[in-house]
Amino acid sequence: MVRRSLVHPALLLVVVACGGGTSAAPGPAAPGPAPGPAPASPGLAPTPPSPAAVGHPRSDLIPRAILFGNPERGAPALSPDGKRLAFGAPVDGVMNVFVAPVDDLGRAVQVTFDKVRPIRTYFWSEDGRWVLFTQDTGGDENFHMYRVGADGKDALDLTPRPGVAAQLVGTSVKKPDRILVGMNDRDPEVHDVYEVELATGKARLVLENPGYTGPIADDDLRLRLASKFEPDGSITLMSPPARGAGPWLAVDSIPADDQLTTDVIGFDRSGKHYYQVDGRGRDTAALFVIDAASKKRTLLAEHARADASGTIDHPRTGAVRAVAFNVGRPAWKVLDRSIAPDLAALAKLDDGDFSVLSMSRDDQTWIVGFNGDRQPARYWRWDRKTRTGALLYASRPALEGLPLARMHPLEIAARDGLTLVSYLSLPAAADPDGDGVPAAALPMVLLVHGGPWARDSWGYHPTALLLADRGYAVLRVNFRGSTGFGKAFVNAANRQWGKTMHDDLLDAVAWAVARGVTTADQVCIMGGSYGGYAALAGLTLTPTTFRCGVDIVGPSNLITLIESVPPYWKPLLTVFKTRMGDWTTPEGRAALLEVSPVTHAAKIERPLLIGQGANDPRVKQAESDQIVKAMQTKGLPVSYVLFPDEGHGFQRPPNMQAFMAVAEAFLSTHLGGSYQPATAADFAGSTIQIKAGADGIPGLPAGVGR
Repeated sequence: MVRRSLVHPALLLVVVACGGGTSAAPGPAAPGPAPGPAPASPGLAPTPPSPAAVGHPRSDLIPRAILFGNPERGAPALSPDGKRLAFGAPVDGVMNVFVAPVDDLGRAVQVTFDKVRPIRTYFWSEDGRWVLFTQDTGGDENFHMYRVGADGKDALDLTPRPGVAAQLVGTSVKKPDRILVGMNDRDPEVHDVYEVELATGKARLVLENPGYTGPIADDDLRLRLASKFEPDGSITLMSPPARGAGPWLAVDSIPADDQLTTDVIGFDRSGKHYYQVDGRGRDTAALFVIDAASKKRTLLAEHARADASGTIDHPRTGAVRAVAFNVGRPAWKVLDRSIAPDLAALAKLDDGDFSVLSMSRDDQTWIVGFNGDRQPARYWRWDRKTRTGALLYASRPALEGLPLARMHPLEIAARDGLTLVSYLSLPAAADPDGDGVPAAALPMVLLVHGGPWARDSWGYHPTALLLADRGYAVLRVNFRGSTGFGKAFVNAANRQWGKTMHDDLLDAVAWAVARGVTTADQVCIMGGSYGGYAALAGLTLTPTTFRCGVDIVGPSNLITLIESVPPYWKPLLTVFKTRMGDWTTPEGRAALLEVSPVTHAAKIERPLLIGQGANDPRVKQAESDQIVKAMQTKGLPVSYVLFPDEGHGFQRPPNMQAFMAVAEAFLSTHLGGSYQPATAADFAGSTIQIKAGADGIPGLPAGVGR
């Protein structure tokens, strides 16, 4: 059984380069080919010289390596019988998957052997015979699905077709020896569905896709529902013919305004009921259960300010037993009273917020993760009979006990009255009483999340922790369009890129200035993906507001962004017309160009650093190349860093550490905080190429990136 996330992945430009969390959750692929040379950057000329970059080096800072290097161990996944644990751990600097007895991790056996890229998604087959995992090549997001035995033998690519981007559709307790997988080998724009035997890899076509997305199967591996995106941005929920022949039938309709807050998340094991998060006829999305035959809907849980998000499901029946709602921090609403004592006890077990990651089939053993603002993930084995927990491990023990910054949830009023749930991190020394107000104004980094149809949350965030350690206040804002806060909030961003979405960020800066967190002349804007766009927009649409900008894989031209999306995003382009604007009309095209940073590149007055992955399928390298070229044409200095073996964000720890070494030195020069001096060893294993503006980055070792 596969539970779906609410927002379709193809609607997210969201990036992990600036994100929080620990690496490795549910994971390898066979090792991909070694990365070749970076694609050429035609037309890029040497950046005009800038004043000598002078920063503020210090040797007593928290090392980048323990914030952005590999964790000691990644997230664990419990086998269905509750006896074994799969988890990630580094081998020669690359995260691979290990399997161990749940009560003796010292007997762990390595089961994947990737030499290049970390394996981040892994889980057990329903019978516990195999570990399944996904992997792409160089960040191209053409993920393949693999299986390997729990002893590390018999690895097999289950989707060996060239160029395929495989998607898991369903697993089954009733048919544990097979899975459903979507593959776009016939037509790159749509995923046909195959039933794949795990033991042999034999694939049988189940559905030749007529153009639908997000197929949903029950525990018999029968396709039951799929989504059809209509020209007006709405979604028609389709059901296949009962006997396998005939047309699909429309069973439900989701208007365009409800599309980001309404979706089916899956069937129970019986196949008689399915669960839906639904915002129709209301503002916040509530959780419903629907009788598949009669379509009778029963409201299970709702919240006045937050959409339903994560769930805790019964491992045998698939019934939802608790649902989370997250305003500033997540809170659980219990539906199955039998687990209420467990959740109450778990809330006291460790610091931070907990989530149940996996369960044994008999429901007696849970694996629980805790996420705190000053504590990276810690994982526990929870015994339901005794209601006691045993600590499995901390993901990054080297960070424990260090002076990490607190993260303060807060709410900021936008100029039109919308409430912006935000998070402020301050250097520990600047806020000794922990009240979220510094003793004196600090330089500040406005750190903007990707998506934009995603959200910032409370918890461990390595970029925020590093920047606070370097002396900066760090403000993260859920601007309009962020998800989780209801339909009105997300729809307030429709066709507002560079407009009211940007105003929200400006209002947050004004709030920080009025509160004494910072001053108006010492704020930098930084972000990845949509956050990278926000950084570019900040320096072009409001060229004197920010002291500097850091753009990570951000689009500079909204027209070329849309026209170069991966082919399997094509069925979803009607959503982009609703949310961003209609680039197919002269008026819509002009409106998108007006808020495209490349249009206003000549207005840039403040220093800019750009980071890009050469294989990015979402925001292609051309997005960075064209803004750099436009700036060079106008004689404007820019620093440009390229990674030839990365995609949408930087997954390889050597590359992430190299970029953060560059970024903190850049910020130190222009914003005044400290930076950890870099040596050649800090760039070992990284493929970093500095395509322009090396003179704008202080302390670079000789020859690095050139």
